[in-house]
Amino acid sequence: MARWCTARRRRAGAGDGRPSVPVRLAAVSAVLGVTAALPGGAALAAGTQGGYTFAEDARRIDGASGTAGAALLEPGTAYRGTLPRNGTVHYRLELDAASDAYVSVTAVPRAGDEVTAADGIRMSVRDADGASCSLDSATFGAARSPRPVTAWGVREISSGGTRCQEAGTYYVTVERSRPQDSPPGAWDLELTAATEPPPARTGATRAPETWDSASPEPLVGEPERRAGGSGFARAVPVGQGAWRDDIRPGQTLFYKVPVDWGRQVHATAELDGTDGGSGYATAALRLALHNPVRGEVVDAARGYTGRPATASLAPVPPVAYANRYATGDQVAGMRFAGDYYLVVHLAEQVAEDFGQGPFALTLRVRLEGTAEGGPEYRGEPVPDGVFAVSATDRWAAPQGDADGRGGDSAMTALAVGGIGTGTALLAGLGVWTAVARRRAV
Repeated sequence: MARWCTARRRRAGAGDGRPSVPVRLAAVSAVLGVTAALPGGAALAAGTQGGYTFAEDARRIDGASGTAGAALLEPGTAYRGTLPRNGTVHYRLELDAASDAYVSVTAVPRAGDEVTAADGIRMSVRDADGASCSLDSATFGAARSPRPVTAWGVREISSGGTRCQEAGTYYVTVERSRPQDSPPGAWDLELTAATEPPPARTGATRAPETWDSASPEPLVGEPERRAGGSGFARAVPVGQGAWRDDIRPGQTLFYKVPVDWGRQVHATAELDGTDGGSGYATAALRLALHNPVRGEVVDAARGYTGRPATASLAPVPPVAYANRYATGDQVAGMRFAGDYYLVVHLAEQVAEDFGQGPFALTLRVRLEGTAEGGPEYRGEPVPDGVFAVSATDRWAAPQGDADGRGGDSAMTALAVGGIGTGTALLAGLGVWTAVARRRAV
């Protein structure tokens, strides 16, 4: 995993998470845009490769074989490129001397690709002289199942730093980890970049030495249906609760959880048993947590024998700016507030012993701690709000009924199922308008 540092920004809306009527009315327009892109919609087919859905607005970009002619990656923009079996592709960043910069690269192998455990991608961020700012890699692991793999890199400004501190040109390089064992076809890439300005005031410069690392009691209660997304850009929002979906061998599902400063996220994925077939699939069920810039923080995998299996993430600390000063990714990755991603994959090999499914999947999410104010930034992050949790973010993530925490069923229904008819939309607007008028009176 990569090593670095970063900062973030606080956004308004850290109250009780229940937006006012005007906020909810404004959010309806956002739901209209989002739900059209949820799984099952016609929009899902656009930009799909190997079961992964790329950002609809992703720009096509060609990686250069060297630094000369490397195309520019602009923070806040999603890109789509390709990675050949052999060779390294280069991209360019133009950075100032104050902001931290993050780059993520998601590689998507083709369906049916035969991959090895050590195969995957390797990426780096380097300065104009070729000095390394960060290195990271992502491999398919013991399951040897083709799936989207994500690596991330950082150019970080730090007091006393001697490398990668100046303003100017930097380069991002991407290559396959084991090209000699890798499938011959090109892989599609999704690339994103973000910048984080320095905090207005200097705070702690060391990672917290103590935090509650005990695994909490799992949530109990009947899970609610919540279909997962097919890519980071299509990740489906969820809050605390138990969420139910179906998953097929080779499929990857994406969810996102708004996690504010001071809050701690826990998650488990449960795969139901099956009556058909027998055997053992290594590391068949995989669950991973990614931070707001898509960097992987922690993951867990469990084998499958046809009996129920559970993958539980190791505890991670509450979100805190000072976490970035830790040496381990499990702490350092929890350095800013924002949307954290839960990515669930069921290995392709499960089909060999247990059939194509689908298999029932339950995702249990717990959020602990009290939301706190984050550091004020000396400037604006790019994209705007990436390191914050807004009232709209909270509204979009329904709360399940597990442990007796009920959600707003009307709002959840709109967020999950989309607004299928003008009647539903008008009815919802009518209710909210009536409430607003009554409150005004």
